[in-house]
Formats: sequence, C-alpha cells, structure tokens
Amino acid sequence: MPTGTPLRIPATVQRTATVIFLHELGQTNVAWHGMIQWIAPQLPNVEWILPQAPSRPVTYCAGQSRPSWFDIQSLPPGYDEWDGAGVASSVAAMEELIQAEVHHGADPRRIILMGFSQGAALSLLVALTTLHELGGVISLSGWIPHRGREQIVHTEPCLPIFWGHGRNDTEIPTYYSEESIAFLRDVLRLPMALLTFKRYEGLAHTINGTEMCNVVAWIRGVLHLPSIIR
Repeated sequence: MPTGTPLRIPATVQRTATVIFLHELGQTNVAWHGMIQWIAPQLPNVEWILPQAPSRPVTYCAGQSRPSWFDIQSLPPGYDEWDGAGVASSVAAMEELIQAEVHHGADPRRIILMGFSQGAALSLLVALTTLHELGGVISLSGWIPHRGREQIVHTEPCLPIFWGHGRNDTEIPTYYSEESIAFLRDVLRLPMALLTFKRYEGLAHTINGTEMCNVVAWIRGVLHLPSIIR
C-alpha cells in the first residue's frame, strides 16, 4: 500500500481533470514534486496526485529496502520475473485511489494515470485492467511485464496512450517499449490511432523538457483543455 497521504498539486482554476503520477523504483514522490510544479501551470484545470510507494526489500538492491511498487530482480527486467503479491497490492491501492476520486465527484474519463519506469509499468497494468473508463495513460520509459499480460490478454483497451522513451536508455531499453506496443497492437488490438509513441535521441533513463512539453500537449489534447496564452 502507498505510504502516507499522497502529495497533491491542486488546480489553480476550476478543476476538470486529474493526473495520478507514479514514481520509479528507489525514488520518492517528493523528488518529482518540482517537475510536476513546473508543468502544472500549463494545465491549470488539472489536479496532480503523487502517491508514495512503500519501502520493501528489493532483490535488485541486494534485499535492501527501497521505495518500490513491486519487487524487481534485475534491470533490464527479466522476461519471467514477477512479484505477483507486490503488483496485486499496488494495483489495488491505485484502484482505491481512483475510486476515492470518483467518490468525491471526479469523472473517471478525466483521470489520467502517468508513471516513470516502474511507475509506468504499474500505471499500464492498472489502466489495462481497471473497470473504470479512464481518460488515458502515460508511460515514460516503461514496459508491460510479461507475466502481467496473462491478466489483460482478454481485455479490449480503447483508451489513449502516450509512450515516451529515451533511445539511450540502458535500464529499460527502448526495445521494451517497442515490444510492449507490439503486444498492444497485435494481441489486444489497440487501435493505433490511440497511441502516441515518441523516442528521444540522446536521452537515457530519465526525462527532459522536450518530453514533458510533449506530455503537456498530449494531456491538453486528449482532455480538450484550453491552451495557455503567454
């Protein structure tokens, strides 16, 4: 389960949409607060919610406790590795968070899940299995774990997806995105018109300003939010 109360960056005008952002392995929501604050003024109708993953023993870190949505044995992730209990707990926590927002009046069709690396993997697993009709999902340097696909193989996703990945990423190589997208296209039959896939030259396992500007434009487009005139 997430640790503590999620960080929130409220909308500065009437709230009409919500983005839930999930951080990566070994990181905190506080570390992403500055980046989200930087892009938030460009989306004044959006409230941002940043949950914090619990600390748990991580095999990749020699069993030391790290903030993690589920256990990871290696990077790049192995084909067969799968922490079923950890994933189930984190998926349930995100479902609970989404349900709480809906209970307080949010339209699920205006809720977007967004994550980086491990947070992106969890965002995709939730978005592709939830019974809520979400507004979309954003994967930054993410992947769809192979063992997790057994749970979504019978779904028919119809939500917009933004997928960004650095070409120089060695922790989650670009191939992981390309192979995951092929699964969406060939197995789940996701209409490719719903997918925006961008690769970033010279970018390793991180994000940059260009990618974030692309994310802002994509959110604005799928939610039909007004542009900000400066």
